Amino acid sequence: MKPAFIKIKGLSHVYNRGGPSEQVALSGVDLEIKKGEFLALVGPNGSGKSTLARYMNALFIPAEGEVLVDGMDTRRPENLWEIRRRVGMVFQNPDNQIVSSLVEEDVAFGPENLGLPPEEVRARVDEALNLAGLSGFRNHAPHLLSGGQKQRLAIAGILAMQPDCMVLDEPGAMLDPTGRRELMDTLIRLNRQRGITVVLLTHNMDEAAAADRVAVMSGGRTVRSGSPAEVFADGELLQELGLELPVAAEVARCLRRRGFLVPDNILTVEAMVSYLCRL
Repeated sequence: MKPAFIKIKGLSHVYNRGGPSEQVALSGVDLEIKKGEFLALVGPNGSGKSTLARYMNALFIPAEGEVLVDGMDTRRPENLWEIRRRVGMVFQNPDNQIVSSLVEEDVAFGPENLGLPPEEVRARVDEALNLAGLSGFRNHAPHLLSGGQKQRLAIAGILAMQPDCMVLDEPGAMLDPTGRRELMDTLIRLNRQRGITVVLLTHNMDEAAAADRVAVMSGGRTVRSGSPAEVFADGELLQELGLELPVAAEVARCLRRRGFLVPDNILTVEAMVSYLCRL
């Protein structure tokens, strides 16, 4: 069994504590993320996903509970630099993470701030652009890129820091279907081929279906965790939370109600088409 890379225990967070607008965002969350795992974190708005994500790379420091990153306690100041290097964060709007007027300069920003020699920075930029599928855009201005390309540029900037883990907060929310597909292809490739731990916060259940494991949040707690097939088999829970099943899983569910013996592991359109063709 793979060891836990991120271990969260008893984590709670309250916004505006003691004030008239006090809001409990997290309430005693326990969660472990294995090294090399692809975890999808899903839940309705206000469930605490984004707050939890900010604890994973020490943007937030626990006041109640603990977060360990590869054994390093995020509450210890001497660990913060290394934790933030090893756990990269990608936000919903890529424009908020672009800092330069040239693609390759933007990717080089992080390594240069590490004080690395120029030849090392160049090697990292080349590798990161290649991994993100942006090698042909290195001399482009970021504002000329599509939304999906900008998100991959944000990912390339993180990759140049050579992280062990990437946490992505709704990265496909502002993208069209093509941009989302390109983004997911990149994340799956980085996870499968490079062994990078991926934590994806998403409302898109088709994206979640591509993960190794899905954790469902509601009311500041994790209420369900398991493989995509296990989680999406509990359609009633997802419906109660206002979440939809992946399209193929919903079709499979409807067919089962009509008496068809559809396997529980059909979660993608490709798998559904294959099943129907076999019929």
